[in-house]
Amino acid sequence: SLSSRAEEMLQGSKRPHSPRAVLPMSSASTGEGRGGLWKEVRAAGAAMATTLRSALGLYTVTASEVHAEPPHYPWPHANPLGTFDHAAIRRGYLVYREVCAACHSMDMIAFRMLVDVAHTRAEMVEIAAAVDVEDGPDANGEMYQRPGRLPDIFPSPYPNDQAARAANNGALPPDLSLIINGRERSEDYVFSLLIGYAEPPAGVALREGLHYNPYFPGGSIAMARSLYDGMLDYDDGTPGTASQYARDVTTFLTWASLPEHDDRKRLGLKTLILVGVMIVVSGYHMTLRWAPLKTRKIRFVQQIEWSGRAMWHCTEFEQKEEEKNAE
Repeated sequence: SLSSRAEEMLQGSKRPHSPRAVLPMSSASTGEGRGGLWKEVRAAGAAMATTLRSALGLYTVTASEVHAEPPHYPWPHANPLGTFDHAAIRRGYLVYREVCAACHSMDMIAFRMLVDVAHTRAEMVEIAAAVDVEDGPDANGEMYQRPGRLPDIFPSPYPNDQAARAANNGALPPDLSLIINGRERSEDYVFSLLIGYAEPPAGVALREGLHYNPYFPGGSIAMARSLYDGMLDYDDGTPGTASQYARDVTTFLTWASLPEHDDRKRLGLKTLILVGVMIVVSGYHMTLRWAPLKTRKIRFVQQIEWSGRAMWHCTEFEQKEEEKNAE
């Protein structure tokens, strides 16, 4: 049945042969210990609930809804005061330019945006000049090719969506400008997807041109595995492993989705510091300046001329008391 097939696919995605590469940050990324056990218990409970609802006819399981949950990785920029690893952005752009740009576009990112972020201005001018950009029309009304400049956006590998589908067996490679914002679990999902390719488990048949990846909804994806150990050399000496390539390009794509990330956190920190100073100054001013005025006793007096002398009767309450005593 469809429910047993879904449960089999979900169990197959958790078999030992499925790769779970460790993000080269810290051992906490593997999700071991009590947190990892709790995640396994929740996943098993969710699978049992899905199977039960399907058997009772309360819920219909489709193949596109069966996939493995990506683990959480300790990204440096995910901390409240953390910023991007700009060396990783530089390396990630290299991975995108040499590997991902063959199929995926980034229509919202220009060469100038990487200046003073991952490269110097001279480096980006040289990189942009190596790309041919279609411009025009010229004086004769014809389009022409020219070297790229800093304001130009990254070139698209295909002239239109129809050409992209024709070159990828009908699948349209998504634009990567906002891919991190557009996917649930953000960078954790993208990183897990890039390193999650494996042989399909027993009982799972894939159509021609599809590849098994337990982190992709449905388990079958048109994009083949593209990151392998040693395929690129980093100029800073960072080891060239598949997981390192995936980490760096994911960091680059996260920056592309949130280019103002570091500036926003810097502005927020300055705002918190300014607000803290204002709170201290305001508390001092209220305590030492306004406290005497807010706690003092104000008495109203009335001057009455009598027998050539000034007589002061203090407060209306005291006047009433004197009138009662006189009676």
